Amino acid sequence: MTQANNPLHGIKLADILTELIENLGWEEMEKETGIKCFGNNPTFKSSLKFLRTTPWARTKTENLYLDWLEYKKIHKL
Repeated sequence: MTQANNPLHGIKLADILTELIENLGWEEMEKETGIKCFGNNPTFKSSLKFLRTTPWARTKTENLYLDWLEYKKIHKL
């Protein structure tokens, strides 16, 4: 079964988190998503664990990533 309409197909959550941290930073991620674990002494490991166990937070983070991809496309980054 293919997921041609799923832009996140084949992209690992860890890769999404890494790119967002590198390009937006923890503070901006918290501001954009409202997820407190991004602003309260965040670590990659603890944030990844939280996102894997909290569906609403994962969805917000994935949506932020999709917005970031669109921004990169528009601004040719």
